[in-house]
Amino acid sequence: MTATVVATMQPLLRTDANGIATLTLNRPNHYNALSEELLAALQATLEAIEEDASVRVVVIAANGPAFCAGHDLKQMRANPRKDYYSSLFAMCSRFMMTATRIPQPVIARVHGLATAAGCQLVAMCDLAVAAEGAKFATSGINYGLFCSTPSVALSRNVSRKRAAEMLFTGEFIDATTAKEYGLVNRVVPLGKLDDEVKALAASIIRKSAAAVATGKRMFYKQIEMGMADAYHYAAEVMACNMMAADAGEGIDAFIQKRKPEWKHR
Repeated sequence: MTATVVATMQPLLRTDANGIATLTLNRPNHYNALSEELLAALQATLEAIEEDASVRVVVIAANGPAFCAGHDLKQMRANPRKDYYSSLFAMCSRFMMTATRIPQPVIARVHGLATAAGCQLVAMCDLAVAAEGAKFATSGINYGLFCSTPSVALSRNVSRKRAAEMLFTGEFIDATTAKEYGLVNRVVPLGKLDDEVKALAASIIRKSAAAVATGKRMFYKQIEMGMADAYHYAAEVMACNMMAADAGEGIDAFIQKRKPEWKHR
């Protein structure tokens, strides 16, 4: 499939190929800090992708030496008003929740630094693949600002004490430690990062789009429930899933020892 690339002057680039929409943070001179403009572009693009059945997986990548250094502190200091800060953090939180809400799995392709809201972005993506040299931190505490919104994502990915240590110290962890903590799924040499992301995406794309979308929605809803409620909800979702055409096809293909032909892609 021929890739389609959006104009390079924009803070966010989108490239579509073979069922994968790659969103590239494109503020390399600012370490891809999440400016208002970049957040707005990410929000609008994810909302468009949510309705695009041709997209099976979303990859969030970045240009330049860093993945994302968090919020644009210069832009924030230029607007020293509480209503501005409240609006900015609400905008960021909305984008992060949209990444969780859309039916397509979202993979973070991480190289260089991922700090503060950049670390939050990695945590909010469904999956993450990091280059060996990548580093992660919730470093706001070093500047008198506790990473409160990043803590929501971080504490839902790593254990409580590990999250607390990152949040209270602001110290960096390397990619191998991030994998041990559960912040990323895979760590590979930088030269193999794209191949590893594509392999992970391809594994998802081979599955039923309907089942993946059902599963992502169910996963995030049940994880906030008590165990009894989660089992009740999961059983109902699974019963409905069994009635879907793709589930019937998948089971028939297993019994008949053949590859399934998914009806919904």
